[in-house]
Amino acid sequence: MPVSCGIDFGTSNSSVAIANKGSVSLVPVEDDQVTIPSAIFFPERGYHPVFGRVALQSFFERRKGRFMRSLKRVLGTSLMNHGTLINGKSIKFERIIGSFLESLRRSTNSFAACEVENVVMGRPVHFVDNDHDADKRAQEELRSIAQRVGYKHIEFQFEPIAAAFAHEIKVEGEKLAIVADLGGGTSDFTVIRLSGKHVAKADRTSDILANTGVRVGGNDFDKDLSLAAIMPEVGYLSTYGKKHLEVPLKYFHDLAEWSKVNFLYTPKVLSQVRQYLHESHDKKRFKRLLTLLEQERGHSVLATAEEVKIGLTEALSHSAHFEFLDDGLTITVDRKQFENAIEKEVQKIAHAATECLKRAGVKENNIDLVILTGGSTEVPLVQSAFKKIFPHAAVADENKLSSVGLGLAYDASRRFGGF
Repeated sequence: MPVSCGIDFGTSNSSVAIANKGSVSLVPVEDDQVTIPSAIFFPERGYHPVFGRVALQSFFERRKGRFMRSLKRVLGTSLMNHGTLINGKSIKFERIIGSFLESLRRSTNSFAACEVENVVMGRPVHFVDNDHDADKRAQEELRSIAQRVGYKHIEFQFEPIAAAFAHEIKVEGEKLAIVADLGGGTSDFTVIRLSGKHVAKADRTSDILANTGVRVGGNDFDKDLSLAAIMPEVGYLSTYGKKHLEVPLKYFHDLAEWSKVNFLYTPKVLSQVRQYLHESHDKKRFKRLLTLLEQERGHSVLATAEEVKIGLTEALSHSAHFEFLDDGLTITVDRKQFENAIEKEVQKIAHAATECLKRAGVKENNIDLVILTGGSTEVPLVQSAFKKIFPHAAVADENKLSSVGLGLAYDASRRFGGF
């Protein structure tokens, strides 16, 4: 009986699970951890990257090199062809993403004690919104990368459907469920009939009533929070010159997005910012932008925004320290300010959920079970939105960061043999 696996390559975190002899197990992908941050750090010398928590630690310890995160968002875009500079050399993103998937495969093979060649890769309902060709291209790019790292038989499954499979083994009787998979880069939804009797069912087409998705996730919450509460303290929306023109917004928008930060660390951008500083009407704050770029601390700002977001899931306010930009700089954000910043994004998520119901031909009160997966489902405004839509449904939210990987392994077992 072949060993197969499911890989949840996420924007923020990734996981792997294997299916072997009728059982499914999560793979320790970083030491004894069954999830790993989707992060890569390339030391200054050579092409020997480190991954996950080690990559994060290397970056925050200010080691010289190149830090990258949210690489999933590059799939299907023009950046895949352009690549990026690492230690002075242009490297294609397929190679960069490949190095991360290859590290996952090494962990998988070690845990399984064999070469695992069969894989079901998770994918969002839409890699790219409203662009069928880009969406198709993103999947084929991911397939090609998986082939390069050694997988011979590659299938794909929508991530919210995989999350449903992970919860199905615990379902008593039959339930109509909606899965909300809110990741770092996308929010995906599936309406599906679940039953413990269906676990070994080969064809689930008739049980899947609809799926929808929108390219909004936790990283967008980080961006909105950063622009609303942090970037004004580094000169965002300030003015310069005799005509009191607004400084370019692009610097700040790129600094608020994980996948774009590294493109700002160029001599051209530094020269431009120094010129704006010379004419700035708010030199104290705008000088912090120059410091941020000169010291390449954009990811530190984003990580702090993420820290604030997480802090505000439990507290009504959270203070963050930015001494690396200016002595004594502390920014306090309250939950209402955060919720105002992300309100439009949450509305998009709620709309995608209700659109999924419409496509499935069911009403809100027909849903028996709401399955929440992904770290962004812990945001209070998100939770209140789902409680408002589904006030009478039961909620399942265990294994938020690993349920997709588990479900992909169940699907792999059905596709390649094992159940």
